[in-house]
Amino acid sequence: MRNAIFHRNPLLRSSAFSIQPYAYVLPAVLVIAFVYLYPMLEVCRFSLLNMQASPVRFVGLRNYLMVFQDNRFYGSLLHNFLLLANVPIIASLSLILATIINDHLPGWRFYRSLVLIPYVVPTVAIGFAMSNFFSLNGGFNQVLGLIGLGFLRKQWIVDPAWALPTVSAVIIWCQTGFGAILFLARLGSMPEEILEAAYIDGAGWWRRFWKLIVPELATVIEFYVTLLISVMLSQVFAFIFVMTNGGPGYGTWVTEFFIYKEAFHYNRMGHATVAAVVLLLLTVGFILLSQRFRERLLEEY
Repeated sequence: MRNAIFHRNPLLRSSAFSIQPYAYVLPAVLVIAFVYLYPMLEVCRFSLLNMQASPVRFVGLRNYLMVFQDNRFYGSLLHNFLLLANVPIIASLSLILATIINDHLPGWRFYRSLVLIPYVVPTVAIGFAMSNFFSLNGGFNQVLGLIGLGFLRKQWIVDPAWALPTVSAVIIWCQTGFGAILFLARLGSMPEEILEAAYIDGAGWWRRFWKLIVPELATVIEFYVTLLISVMLSQVFAFIFVMTNGGPGYGTWVTEFFIYKEAFHYNRMGHATVAAVVLLLLTVGFILLSQRFRERLLEEY
């Protein structure tokens, strides 16, 4: 009887169907909220407390004022913004590399696997290897000596002028492979007739690249750029920690490294959480801007 009433009443039936999908995803939402949202709220709460006091007491915006007067914090933010210059380089190299491999040059399957290796190897292993490679007696300086450029030899990750660019080069090398595979996946679903028709009409490689491939991959490029922005702002700690440990001096400090130092070396958890809140707001702001840009791209393409 109850089921008969339910099926005959369209209002009950429609409300039940509208609630049902949310019931399916509710457990996953609760897990995500516990794993991500709860720690974020706790970080925001800790930023308003004096964690060194016993008992812990509320200090309002005092931690924010202390951090905003710290030149090391601004230097760390500056280094993060300098690393953002890697984003167009990585995206461009990934796109060009994917296009070349997609042309099915001899051994393209091998190259497709090869470009992904730096991305899948653990960052700690990459960091240790590159620290040795760019040391004074490392492989890079030996190559410079072999090609007659020995006068350029230096300790690349110790030189204040070259430490951050050297880390940037390693990050570019690691991230390019993932972008190439991402673009290759989209190129694989692109109709080959379009490229073949352009080739028959006399369009060169560069013209096909700009007029056909780039517009076709516009939304994927935007997604990858958003991902790279997030990486440069909040996922480079391992490279810095392993390769330079923030040195020389404060020359390679990034916001993540500032948080680590304040929290675990100086035991200033309040200052660390303030920096974490600022980093979170910056990352979310960039993501929201990229979403606006993505909406415009979808309208155009």
